[in-house]
Amino acid sequence: MEKFLNLKSIPSYLPLQNIDTDMIIPKQFLKTIKRTGLGKSLFYEMRYDENGNLIKDFTLNNEPYNKSKILLAGKNFGCGSSREHAPWALSDFGIKCIISSSFADIFYNNCFKNGILPIKTSEQIVIELSEYSKRKEEVEVDLQKQEIKFGNKVVKFELDSFKKKCLIEGLDDIGLSMEKINYIDDFEKKLEANKPWLIKND
Repeated sequence: MEKFLNLKSIPSYLPLQNIDTDMIIPKQFLKTIKRTGLGKSLFYEMRYDENGNLIKDFTLNNEPYNKSKILLAGKNFGCGSSREHAPWALSDFGIKCIISSSFADIFYNNCFKNGILPIKTSEQIVIELSEYSKRKEEVEVDLQKQEIKFGNKVVKFELDSFKKKCLIEGLDDIGLSMEKINYIDDFEKKLEANKPWLIKND
């Protein structure tokens, strides 16, 4: 997983509350188990018309917001089903940070496992950031300092220290397991020596 330190981007804004995971990536795109290729179907029913053409009024279809790495959203973002394809689609599109006043718990935790930083802040700050985004100027997110910087303003955000460590070091669940590979190898060697009948030899 790619390491996350600092991020600078013109943010895009979705002024909607309760954006659920089916809105993020509709069920017809859940057939794949690959993390790539889902970005083109992100927010499919909001981005495309019934003929598959891009809807011009949708934020992420327009410059410079179609290249945004920071997404601003209304409260309760990521509610609904627990599909991990939702953060996969966001990440594949290029979104690395989501700022909202609240998130659904499962989606929130899935973000960290896929290299996305979900930031909880007040609704007022989200509104201020959305106004700033209209100026098409960059917002900076400093994970190490836990700060959002825009204009002359600096906003601190809270974050669990373990989740922060995982993003900074680029550790997903597999990466965390690999950190303990020496302990795993030692355990297997002891198991093979003490209980060889449990070890399957082809």
